[in-house]
Amino acid sequence: MRDLDDTDRQILRLLVADARRPYSDIAEHVDLSAPAVSDRIDRLRELGVVRGFTVDVDQSLLTSGVPVLVELGVPVTRTSEVAAALRDLEAVEHTFETADGAVVVQATVRDGDVTGLLDEAVDLERLRDVEVRLLRKAEWTPSLGEATLSLTCAECSNTVTSEGESTRLEGELYHFCCGSCLTNFEERFERLQSGA
Repeated sequence: MRDLDDTDRQILRLLVADARRPYSDIAEHVDLSAPAVSDRIDRLRELGVVRGFTVDVDQSLLTSGVPVLVELGVPVTRTSEVAAALRDLEAVEHTFETADGAVVVQATVRDGDVTGLLDEAVDLERLRDVEVRLLRKAEWTPSLGEATLSLTCAECSNTVTSEGESTRLEGELYHFCCGSCLTNFEERFERLQSGA
């Protein structure tokens, strides 16, 4: 399994700057052909590195409420549950979970009613505390640096290195840290399929 190289990272940077950039334009920047760029992007999508191509809306040009940053003190065992509930709200733009049991969301609330927004998704009585800050400006500037692939083995949950293996079963791509994990997974998969 090939890891990310400088060309992959440059392609990702170009897509982050403009996801509608033509492959021919990307090809000129990375010194490849447009079909080679297309192949690399297909591979990045298949690996899950690229999940989709989105529109970056400038919320400052639209009026739909008051932009806020809300930090919720949550029991550590409930951070994922609370974050998922808030993520489903249309007003919430970004959601973050911290290791110390906080959930931070960026949202736009109508009439400044943060309590009403939170009450749609979580039991306010179960929160340790809530801190709300008005946002003056928010920018998203993703950084790749020298990022490498960080895939998880479908069998043992270890990190898959460049020596790892991948296979497609029933249309789904799975990654493995070694041949033994791949074999074990395939055998169990076949047993489950034959018993179904």
